[in-house]
Amino acid sequence: MAILSPTRLSRITVDIHGPVARINLSNPPLNVIDIPMMEELAQALTELESNQGISAIVIGGAGQAFSAGVDVAAHAPDAVETMLTRFHAVIRTIISSPKVAIAAVHGHCLGGGAELAMVCDLVYTAESAIWGFPEIRLGCYPPVAVTALAALVGHKHAADLILTGRSISGAEAANIGLANRAVAESLVESVVREATDRVAQLSPAALTITKKAIYAWDSMHFDKGLARAEKIYLDELLKTEDAREGIEAFLEKRKPAWKRR
Repeated sequence: MAILSPTRLSRITVDIHGPVARINLSNPPLNVIDIPMMEELAQALTELESNQGISAIVIGGAGQAFSAGVDVAAHAPDAVETMLTRFHAVIRTIISSPKVAIAAVHGHCLGGGAELAMVCDLVYTAESAIWGFPEIRLGCYPPVAVTALAALVGHKHAADLILTGRSISGAEAANIGLANRAVAESLVESVVREATDRVAQLSPAALTITKKAIYAWDSMHFDKGLARAEKIYLDELLKTEDAREGIEAFLEKRKPAWKRR
């Protein structure tokens, strides 16, 4: 069963099968998360929140990738504040949702795409998936990751990924705690179905309360931490010449010439 009129959706698809809803990012070829997708995700998640028959929400990517990240053009000075507000609203909704959020990852899972996946309660990834937070290469940083990644993988792994911008495989992502399990790409969907089948047999009321209890402490720190990361991003990072140069160089397909200021 579909949710939302297909005519209202251009960046995602949403389907409901019993107690499980599936959201697929659908912005080919790499499911880049632009502002229209953020708005559709927010709308879909809000509608799913009110459906008492749904226990789990699976988030995946159509085609060859989960998501290569947030649209770089949305980091431009005239769009970045709107982008951060919209994207972080989606992140906060997933974290606070009473539904169990499950990420099904294959292909590229980078930047904002990796942030979207990492905040889900359960994450299943293809061993061959490519994970990473490459924002530092653009003279920027990933606000959700700088806030929450260390809690998932430890400070040293978080610093390695965020400060170097290097990519890792799905197998390594699972090994360091960024995902629950890594399997062959052909098995990701079956592993996700196993998880949703288990969740479907449990009490929705108990799941809701238990998820609230699990995040009771971390969520307070996350809200404050993300607000601080947003403020530093807008008030300090974006005032540097290097942040502007990094975005412009990427859009112009050239190597950045760092100004060191």
